[in-house]
Amino acid sequence: MSDKKLWSGRFSEPTDAFVEAFTASVEFDQRLYRYDIQGSIAHATMLAKAGILTVEERDTIIAGLQQIQAQIEAGQFEWSVELEDVHMNVESRLTSAIGDAGKKLHTGRSRNDQVATDVRLYLRDEIETIRAEILRLQQALLDKAEQEADTIMPGFTHLQTAQPVTFGHHLMAWFEMLERDRERLADCNKRVNIMPLGAAALAGTTYPIDRYYTAELLGFARPSENSLDSVSDRDFAIEFSAAAALIMMHLSRMSEELIIWSSAQFNFVDLSDSFCTGSSIMPQKKNPDVPELVRGKTGRIFGHLMSLLTLMKGQPLAYNKDNQEDKEPLFDTVDNLKGSLKVFADMIPAITCKPDSMREAAMKGFATATDLADYLVRKGTPFRDAHEVVGKAVALGVSKGCDLADLSLEELRGFSEQIDDDVFQVLTLEGSVAARDHIGGTAPAQVRAAISRARQRLDSE
Repeated sequence: MSDKKLWSGRFSEPTDAFVEAFTASVEFDQRLYRYDIQGSIAHATMLAKAGILTVEERDTIIAGLQQIQAQIEAGQFEWSVELEDVHMNVESRLTSAIGDAGKKLHTGRSRNDQVATDVRLYLRDEIETIRAEILRLQQALLDKAEQEADTIMPGFTHLQTAQPVTFGHHLMAWFEMLERDRERLADCNKRVNIMPLGAAALAGTTYPIDRYYTAELLGFARPSENSLDSVSDRDFAIEFSAAAALIMMHLSRMSEELIIWSSAQFNFVDLSDSFCTGSSIMPQKKNPDVPELVRGKTGRIFGHLMSLLTLMKGQPLAYNKDNQEDKEPLFDTVDNLKGSLKVFADMIPAITCKPDSMREAAMKGFATATDLADYLVRKGTPFRDAHEVVGKAVALGVSKGCDLADLSLEELRGFSEQIDDDVFQVLTLEGSVAARDHIGGTAPAQVRAAISRARQRLDSE
């Protein structure tokens, strides 16, 4: 294979060796080989339909490209830094294999529209893979939530005990985060799935190409509308990275809760040994390394989003060499997002809930104080007055070191004569969660109904 530059005609001196290595992208963009070949096959097919290639040339090119793909996948392809990128490596090998027909493949296109097409094809596939991993995690959460629909735990605001909820209800909150993420990616894919091929370097081409036909061959919704925008647009990659950052933010919040809950101080859940590690010096330690690492990777993904935004902010139209720097942050985002989702989907089913510890924690912190206020309101007390009554009752509980449910009826009536012996029904944890019996509430019946609706939603897709 010749390493002569395919664009070297205008140049009288060879590229400096360090510059050659510095500007090359083949070490990371070679992962696009399958999409590069896919796009080239579609392009050759369209060129033949337009009469720009003969049928024989088309067939020779396609057979050569398929052979190159087989060589790459068998580990028999030698990548050359001198040939800069995946596109030149494939085209150079094709030309050396099939001769002049290979030199005709690039008719009517540029590396500018070629790389934009490759990245879109790549990202389109990766989005579907990521959505499938989110779905798998969601299904794991539904199964666990169904098991724990009645398990009472404290709900928190400001990380202080607020009101009792069920563990199943809490897990369904995680489900809803992920549902938004899955929907966001589906919407993002609408803008990814637009074909820039045929925009050529920046102005289109003089050849009678059929971009609608090429788009159909590649499964794109439509060709792009403006050639300048086509080769310089990286909004789709930034939008994906923003969606990825949101997913990682959600996984990081889940990680934080799992880390806290699995601590000896909370003792709400036990993470499987398969997802934890020990200490080199402290034999008793069981460290939640997987959620900690996911929490850490979130910052990395946030950084990639900022990198891409900064990359594009000062670029004039159309294509600039800066855009070579879009791939590494994008690839790393995809890889780490997929890995984080996979490990979470594997970890959730292996979590063991500790209902006794959760219940004991829910008994602390006056979690049913709002229930007592609601009780008084139903008896005719204005809410603000009820709020003050309950606040005084809580103060008594604090001074005595006991919960509201442990105060006597006489003590409670000292704050309001409207309190009767039926008050203790609303001060129980079970009574509190059961009373939130509306859509979106934490009542076990509503949790099960939410799970059922969620399963139907996922099944319908």
